[in-house]
Amino acid sequence: MNAVPRIRIVGGGRAGGSFARALSEVGWSVEAPWGRDRDPAGAATGVDLLLIAVPDAVVSEVAALVDPVADTVVAHCSGTLGLDVLDHPRVAAIHPLVALPDAEIGARRLRAGAWFGLGGDLLGRRLVEDLAGHWFEVADSDRATYHAAAVVASNHLVALMGQVERLSSGIGVPAEAYWALARGALDDVVELGAARALTGPVARGDWATVARHLAAMDESELDAYRVLAAAARRLVDGAGLPPGL
Repeated sequence: MNAVPRIRIVGGGRAGGSFARALSEVGWSVEAPWGRDRDPAGAATGVDLLLIAVPDAVVSEVAALVDPVADTVVAHCSGTLGLDVLDHPRVAAIHPLVALPDAEIGARRLRAGAWFGLGGDLLGRRLVEDLAGHWFEVADSDRATYHAAAVVASNHLVALMGQVERLSSGIGVPAEAYWALARGALDDVVELGAARALTGPVARGDWATVARHLAAMDESELDAYRVLAAAARRLVDGAGLPPGL
């Protein structure tokens, strides 16, 4: 491999654009992403790393269209897929454990000490180290569980904050007050672990307060509250909600 790694990216979406911008900023030789208008057959020629940044459903299909090159690492950035979808001499999985909403924000996050779930060729470690990030290995058999946890930590958290917005709308409380509360709770989890960080009525066994919450809510919000209250009690003693709630 050359002193300056050369990368080509198939897929010009949010992930591909974020990687292209971030790696260019740290000195990699980055070619313009290849989109649907380019035949991927020759995509692995003349580069050290070919990163396939397309939707999970077509990663295997795109990889199969690429002519193998002995010295080129062919990688994907999927969180759920293993190495078996890449039938090439050298393969890797390079999944950034950060949200990439657009290329500008994504590139900034990739360079801000991001964590990556890796598998396969060691060139993935070089990429992460050049981005000043952190990495861990994820076995193919564990990738679905790994990605499920990532979805809960990110997407489900956003959905939960959506419920906060709905419950608080119209009562005169600024949303910023709830965001500060959420940040503090997450800081407590980091410092203490989830079980010790839990406060509130479920942690106290205050079921009368939980009942008042349920009575005050629109019916469309009840299922989510009950499921999360039961998950909170699981942290306390492994039990579910008391009968009648």
